[in-house]
Amino acid sequence: MANKKSTGKRKSASSRKGGAKISKKNKKVIIAVVAAIVCIALIAGLIIYFFFPNLFNKVDEYLDSVKLYFSDSKDDDPEGTSAKNSAPVPEGNLEDIAGSEFSVHFLELGNKYAGDCTLIKCGDTEVLIDAGSRKNSAGAIKSYVDQYCTDNKLEYVIATHAHQDHIAGFVGTGSGSAKDGILYKYDVGTIIQFAGHNTTSGIYNEYVSAVSYAREKGAQVYTAAQCWNQTEGGKRQYDLSAAGDGSLTLNILYNYYYEHETEDENDYSVCVLLTHTASDSTVTNYMFTGDLEGEGESRMVDFYTASSDMSLPQVELFKGAHHGSKTSSTDKLLSIIKPKNVAVCCCAGSTEYTTNNDNTFPTQAFADRISKYTENVYCTSLCIDYKSSQFTSMNGNIVFYYDPASSEKLKLWCSNNTTVLKDTQWFAEHRKFESTQWTPQSA
Repeated sequence: MANKKSTGKRKSASSRKGGAKISKKNKKVIIAVVAAIVCIALIAGLIIYFFFPNLFNKVDEYLDSVKLYFSDSKDDDPEGTSAKNSAPVPEGNLEDIAGSEFSVHFLELGNKYAGDCTLIKCGDTEVLIDAGSRKNSAGAIKSYVDQYCTDNKLEYVIATHAHQDHIAGFVGTGSGSAKDGILYKYDVGTIIQFAGHNTTSGIYNEYVSAVSYAREKGAQVYTAAQCWNQTEGGKRQYDLSAAGDGSLTLNILYNYYYEHETEDENDYSVCVLLTHTASDSTVTNYMFTGDLEGEGESRMVDFYTASSDMSLPQVELFKGAHHGSKTSSTDKLLSIIKPKNVAVCCCAGSTEYTTNNDNTFPTQAFADRISKYTENVYCTSLCIDYKSSQFTSMNGNIVFYYDPASSEKLKLWCSNNTTVLKDTQWFAEHRKFESTQWTPQSA
């Protein structure tokens, strides 16, 4: 029995030694496999970097655009802010727009992505602010603009900042003489562009080439800093009026980041104010701030508050900053400008940047803040299913226009409908009425 036990112990020890050898072999195999995977990944990365650099550019563009989307601003929601909701805007009709004194158009861009493109028309003068959201939006933009720009000339083009959802349509698709980007297809008088940028993305480099092309064809190119400082030919104010009497002016607003660096590309945005003086001396203002974030808004308000000869006015119309994000359109700015009407350029509910329902554009935080000032909020597009690229119009193309012959001067026309955001089915399903001052129309 003793011998048998001894033999069993020896076998057990032998088994343990064998198991240890197998375990060591397995570890070596695992290490070898992991090392091989790392080497393959490094080689693949080098191949992509040298032969397909645009893939890295696309990643950079995405990271740039989402970097500070969902960080709260210290300027959000100060206490004690309130205002009365504005009266509805009278509905107009498509036929009257072309003959109006001036019109402001917020364009749908033909895809499921967030992006800006605004056309301002007064007589034979056209201003195009941004051209998002992707290169293939150029065709949709041109098709729309051609309905109002009959001489193939855009007197002014403004590129607010270097993100693709604001500049890709300037570049467009195609190559050589077949390029269909806005800066290739139109004669351009003056380009006003962002003074600073961080990105070195592919679309930014293509935008630079498109601007060079327009410059070679005769366009004057200024940065927002040159315009604000009125140096090197740039001007702070441009007269758009048909009579040349200053009754409609495009004014470059102050932005601290025209001359200072920031990690947030959005805060480099060119900010402008359209000011109209009617025949009865009534003055109305229309504000466009690109994707300016809370920090930029705060510095803008502080500057004008401290100024003895300049101030921010209350506005008839505000382009909802940064597509209705939670980090823009802060109460610090809204409490000063008290917008009566707001247009948001986005594909509502799109999960392009987040699957957090509250933070899809236009966000719950944006709705909460804007509801203190107006119910007149309109949105261009609606996402049905992001993964399958299904989208449709919400309000569609949104047009505010001024009709001096009418007793109700400012009118609204939308290509789909004029339902305000709070009364849409999407809002009822995805936003909370109880957290705003809004109530459903049916209540």
